[in-house]
Amino acid sequence: MVYSMTGYGQASIVFGEKIIKVDIRTLNGKNTDVRIKSPTLYKSKEIAIRNLVIEHCERGKIDVTIAVDSPLGEEQYKLNTALITHYYNALDQLSKSLGNSSSDLLQSVMRIPNVVAVNNEELSSEEWDIVTTLLTSACEHLVAFRKQEGASIYTDLLNQVENIATLLSEVPKYEQERLDKLRTRLQTNLEQELDNEKIDKNRFEQEMFYYVEKLDISEEKVRLSHHCDYFKEVLNNSETMKGRKLSFISQEIGREINTLGAKAQNNHLQKIVVNMKDSLEKIKEQIANVL
Repeated sequence: MVYSMTGYGQASIVFGEKIIKVDIRTLNGKNTDVRIKSPTLYKSKEIAIRNLVIEHCERGKIDVTIAVDSPLGEEQYKLNTALITHYYNALDQLSKSLGNSSSDLLQSVMRIPNVVAVNNEELSSEEWDIVTTLLTSACEHLVAFRKQEGASIYTDLLNQVENIATLLSEVPKYEQERLDKLRTRLQTNLEQELDNEKIDKNRFEQEMFYYVEKLDISEEKVRLSHHCDYFKEVLNNSETMKGRKLSFISQEIGREINTLGAKAQNNHLQKIVVNMKDSLEKIKEQIANVL
């Protein structure tokens, strides 16, 4: 089973005169990055919120938004009218004495610290229990979303790695052809440079053996086959987080494909390698979004 790193979950509830709503969105990322936007009342619980979300979401860029709607607004504010009046009158007198306009005095006063204050409401244990329940519910919806998205990613990854394995099975039919062409090319080049009678047949066979050994791709084929099998094994295991492991395996697959291309010496094999690389690039694109 594969889970996508991209997901969305939401949960809300009516609590007293408030409507509390939780939204959680995740995007792909190499590490865990949690960003929380919540009312001031919940700021003291941000570490607990972070830990709860990480426990469920595990990895990726995670945006958590907790919103509270009520007849009094998200939070209850109060104006310090005595302080506002004091500052306004003082600034008004100063403006008149300096001969300046006082049309925007109120706007200036409202930017002075302490003229607007948040009521010192405390977070009750009952409300915090409600918030944790909503967070858990939103996370569960997000995980379900990730699972649904992961199903299509799984299908594509499996198809692409099986395509590489299928292409690999076509390699042997061209191996003898490439060796025969190599022998013919070397023979022709020698005959052009030397008389046929001057060619040392034993030395020629030794050189051929050297080139055949250097261009042998038996080990690459075996390793590539094993890497593809292991990729499918990890793809089908029960682990939740497998994106990093699949990424490492795909890197090993890429190394063997590149070596095959370097040793190919054959047009048919080069085409096979190009198609393998095409499938591998599609694998890498999908793995970037695997949890």
